[in-house]
Amino acid sequence: MDIKQTIRRQSLADIETQAARVAAMMGHIRAAMLSPTASKSAPALSALQLAQLCQVDKSKVAYRQTRGDLPAGSMNGNRREWTMAEAQEWVRAFRADHLKPSGGAAVTITAANFKGGVAKTTSAVTLAQGLSMRGHKVLLVDLDPQGSATTLFGVLPDAEVDAEHTAMLLFGGEHDDLGYAIRSTYWPGIDLVCAAPLLFGAEFALPARQTKDPGFEFWRVLDRGLDQARADYDVIIIDTPPALSYVTINALMAADGVLMPLPPSALDFASSAQFWDLFSDLCNQLVRARGQDKSFEFIDVLLSRVESSDAASTVVRQWVIEAYGDKVLPIEIPKTAVTATASAEFGTVYDLPRGAMNAKTFSRARDAYDRMCELVEQQIQAVWASQQTGMDGA
Repeated sequence: MDIKQTIRRQSLADIETQAARVAAMMGHIRAAMLSPTASKSAPALSALQLAQLCQVDKSKVAYRQTRGDLPAGSMNGNRREWTMAEAQEWVRAFRADHLKPSGGAAVTITAANFKGGVAKTTSAVTLAQGLSMRGHKVLLVDLDPQGSATTLFGVLPDAEVDAEHTAMLLFGGEHDDLGYAIRSTYWPGIDLVCAAPLLFGAEFALPARQTKDPGFEFWRVLDRGLDQARADYDVIIIDTPPALSYVTINALMAADGVLMPLPPSALDFASSAQFWDLFSDLCNQLVRARGQDKSFEFIDVLLSRVESSDAASTVVRQWVIEAYGDKVLPIEIPKTAVTATASAEFGTVYDLPRGAMNAKTFSRARDAYDRMCELVEQQIQAVWASQQTGMDGA
């Protein structure tokens, strides 16, 4: 068969029609699964889950209930449950020594990778949820124009996000502080700065400002725009586009720590090498050339989307460990049906109630993310300890 006979020429009008059809379908999906934010809510927790978050025995939860100084929860059938907001009050009471110290600043973590499809957004959102369940107040800043993190929070980037809901006005120079764009979410303890396709405009606005003002440092805009948020939150998590763009550079320069999800595949490993090579070149051109420097408190490489049955991934896993050394977190995020189901429902493993999937499969995925959050929290606490030392020595 002549291949020419199978070609269907597509005009711009056809593409516009296709875009409208996909947008309409997305609207139907959202109406059925999300409804705006009303039908999306954080899951309730049982007494056992609450005890696990508080890191105490279940009997201590029962005893503390008798004091009446923490939310009592409510009965659902024959068991007592606590909303996420109620559970967080308990966690803050039991884990006070794990929280941001007085006078401390938020620790900013940027999730970054050159390549798409590595679970970057899922890792960022799950980390935000996991840290909030540990009692921390979290701000998630979505800088990916695709708005995947925004979508996971039940907000449609195309239909419900305007420039004033994004970092675009900060990058464009209309605002010096990002506070104007912060909004609450369905998940208690997490606030959000949304993203939408209009954020692509930052890739033109930032270099244009640099051209007009040679003394302007385009890579410091987000860092300075987060100054107030660092006082208001415990942790700031930034999700970036899968490219080393002007926006990504801003996110990295604003970060105390970096989280790079990295599947153990040869192409992903090669892409990560390019990422660090280009970033170091840019730092030399932009920062060191001006007599400045940039350091990170920690850089974490997270092995993600790991298939234990894939023999090839075992080889690449060894490459990753040899190349990144102790930067590789001692936990692997498995590629499971649980994470696929959560994504299909516009959520994460923390959005799914226990019992929604095979118990063993669910626990495997949930336990991996719990461990990731625990390891990152330990590093956050080390940063706060360093801040306190600096304040004491000042």
